[in-house]
Amino acid sequence: MNPHPTPAPDSTPASLLGKLRALTDRLAQALAWLTPHGLLALVNRLAIAGIFWLSARTKVEGGFTITDGTYTLFRDEYRLPLLPPELAAQLATVSEHLFSVLLVLGLATRLSALALLGMTLVIQVFVYPDAWATHLSWAGLLMYLAGRGAGPLSLDRGLGLR
Repeated sequence: MNPHPTPAPDSTPASLLGKLRALTDRLAQALAWLTPHGLLALVNRLAIAGIFWLSARTKVEGGFTITDGTYTLFRDEYRLPLLPPELAAQLATVSEHLFSVLLVLGLATRLSALALLGMTLVIQVFVYPDAWATHLSWAGLLMYLAGRGAGPLSLDRGLGLR
């Protein structure tokens, strides 16, 4: 005689309901990225990251060597107050690369969105003040991400970051 009998599987209605609820919860979590916020956040992250990434890539050659043309552009056309053109060119190039990648990954999303929103504001005020329609569309995407976060399909969510 076995002193430790194996208990029979629990097939009570309450147990079955609990298993069904757990299954639907897992399914809902797996499909959370399809919710309005999840899908919108993902599309916004990819869209705005693409804009800044493509801009960053025009500033470098080879891997990440900033071109002479980039320095000339910051010296002659962009002319930001308070920052030497060489420093401004380097900061813009690194920022556009870094924050674009972070947005695609959904890592430090709110911080990245705020950084690019600040860059957008500087571009609007000091560089291209007549391009407000373009900058307003960028700002809309970035403000959504700064306010609502990366969504469920992100490293922020996977790491439990808000």
